[in-house]
Amino acid sequence: MIFRFSMLNFINQICSRMVRSKFNMYHNGRRELLVNAKSLRISSTEAEKVLWQEIRSKKLGVKFRRQHVIENFIVDFYCHEFKLAIEVDGDYHLEAEQQEYDENRSYNLNEYGVVVLRFSNDEVLYDINKVKSKIIDKITELKKEDKTMCNV
Repeated sequence: MIFRFSMLNFINQICSRMVRSKFNMYHNGRRELLVNAKSLRISSTEAEKVLWQEIRSKKLGVKFRRQHVIENFIVDFYCHEFKLAIEVDGDYHLEAEQQEYDENRSYNLNEYGVVVLRFSNDEVLYDINKVKSKIIDKITELKKEDKTMCNV
């Protein structure tokens, strides 16, 4: 017998397994957010695509995930090992209201122990080496903090 599942059914099944998992990285993410994250991965911005090509497959020595759910948020890129989130912001993030929202969002993510790095689309598109350098510096800093925490 052949079973046909729609893409949404398939995603819902996968997502429900992730949410039920005892040791998941999704920090209690709701199913709707997991489905939304999937659609965001499909429709990435040009800057997100450029950055993803530079950090995927452990190119910086750590694994990153795209459009990752943490509680009620979806972050552009996430390294679970160091709880590091990277956000790539478009022009609308320059508006005062959006900046306030972003600050609150970063604060809430920090409450979960997640460190947030933010870059503008222009930084990613026109100075990717500087962006990579900042990410590497933050990873190095977090590694040092992790080692000192283990030695206490």
